[in-house]
Amino acid sequence: MVSMTSWRPAKRERDAGDELLTDYRERRALEESERAEQKRMASAEQYSALNSADLRIRAWEKVHQLRMPSNPLHPALAAIATATQLTLEEVRNEQRLRFAR
Repeated sequence: MVSMTSWRPAKRERDAGDELLTDYRERRALEESERAEQKRMASAEQYSALNSADLRIRAWEKVHQLRMPSNPLHPALAAIATATQLTLEEVRNEQRLRFAR
């Protein structure tokens, strides 16, 4: 008859596996922190007073992966205005300029 004992890796193998898992977790944490920083910077571009209305709207489009609607009555324009800290009229003016090109 065959003995049914459980196989356990040697301590050195367990330590190497633990080290790989720790490295993986640290790498994932670093990647997450970098993504959060990129997101924070992208959001800051949306409402920075140093940026023009066009740059703020482009930053909003990049963050949300959407284009500004061409319809001047589209409800998303109010959300763009709020997120970019522009007035609705400023957003509509940029819309007119963009779609006149």
